[in-house]
Formats: sequence, C-alpha cells, structure tokens
Amino acid sequence: MKAARIGAVLLLCLGLVACPRPVRPPAPAPEVPPQPTPTQPAPPPGEAGATVYQVDPQASVLHIFVYRGGTFARLGHNHVMTSKSVAGRVWMRSPFPASGFELSFPVADLIVDDADARRAAGSDFPPEISASDKEGTRKNMLRKEVLDAETYPNVTVKSATVDGSLQAPKITARITIKDASKDVAVPTSIVMNGDRLTASGEFDLLQTDFGMKPFSVALGALEVQDRLHVRFELVAVKR
Repeated sequence: MKAARIGAVLLLCLGLVACPRPVRPPAPAPEVPPQPTPTQPAPPPGEAGATVYQVDPQASVLHIFVYRGGTFARLGHNHVMTSKSVAGRVWMRSPFPASGFELSFPVADLIVDDADARRAAGSDFPPEISASDKEGTRKNMLRKEVLDAETYPNVTVKSATVDGSLQAPKITARITIKDASKDVAVPTSIVMNGDRLTASGEFDLLQTDFGMKPFSVALGALEVQDRLHVRFELVAVKR
C-alpha cells in the first residue's frame, strides 16, 4: 500500500510538470502617434510669393515739418522733427497692386531741429535754434496731449491699398498715431536699382485727426498749426 501511494504521488507530480501554467500574452505596445513632417515656418503675412525688401534705417530719413501760427506767430519758430530710425519691410509682387509694406518708428527717437535738416528745409527754417528751445519743443511734442510717448512709443504705417504701377504708384497708407488710425493718400515715387528699392514722397496730416492737441499759449495767440507736412526717403534692401 505504501508503494502504491508513493507511485500515485509521483504520477501526480509528473502530471503537474507536464501541464505548464497558462502564460498571458504580453500587453500590446502603446501606439505611438505619427510624428509630423518638419515644415518650414510660414512667412509673415504678405510675404508669401513676394520679393521682400528690408528697410535700412541708416540710409533712410523721414522729416515732419511743424508750423507756427496765431496772432504772434512771428515770435515762435517752425520746427523740423527727423526720424532716422524707420524700420520695416516692403514686399513686391507682380501684378504691382499685390504689393505692400509695414513701417514704424519710435517717437522718442525723433530729432528736434537738426541744424542740417533745417538748412535743407529752406528759409522758413533758419538754423539758429537754441538748445533750450529744442528741449522745450521736445518736451511739448512727447507730452500726453500730443504724442504721449510713454503710452504709445511707436508710430506705424501700413499699406491700406496699392494701385497703379511701379512707374506710377497710387498708394494709400494706414497711419496709426497713439490709438487712432487714418487712411492717407501718399504720393510716392519708387526707384529700383539692383537689390535696392528707394521710395520717396511727401504729404500732409492733421494732428487733430489722430487725437493730438496742437500746442498753444496765451489763448492761442501763439500756437502750433494743426497741419503737419511729412517728407520721406526710404531705402530698402532685398532680403
């Protein structure tokens, strides 16, 4: 009997060895989402399919002519504000009306009554302006009622419409000063010379159109005229 029990135990053990435990299949590997194909960054708005020119601030200049007014205008001065910090880009396409531009300049960098600029402006702008008069004009120009340089550091100019041809362009610019924007027709001449583009022209603005209050004293007996005259020559280089 003892031998029979031992044999039964051995048979049971052999049966357990011959029937291995079921093994779970390995869990499926987590799906890896497909990686996007690297792409080139999209060009800034307006540049797609265009020849782009970058404005060269060192070769460009913008003048703003400010005129005295009032009963005692003879006691005041006309002024020239000059920017040599115009930045931005121009994009050119064919047909020409598909072209455009974006420009800006910091108002705090405006140069007040540069002697060379005054001489070039003609007899209405004699160059003899004292340093104290220039500083006073600068403070008045940047104060809150005029340019409010602390709140609105830049003037921006963008193309609103472009029409005509390269030889006879018809351009309307959207000018933003402070928080006011106005579309202004800007007579412009464009010259292409190799990789350089030169745009020049002049036009008038009214300060009150942009929420600016022209400076005045003595109940307007001496004041700054509302009208400003702008003259520019911008040079841009092909990128």
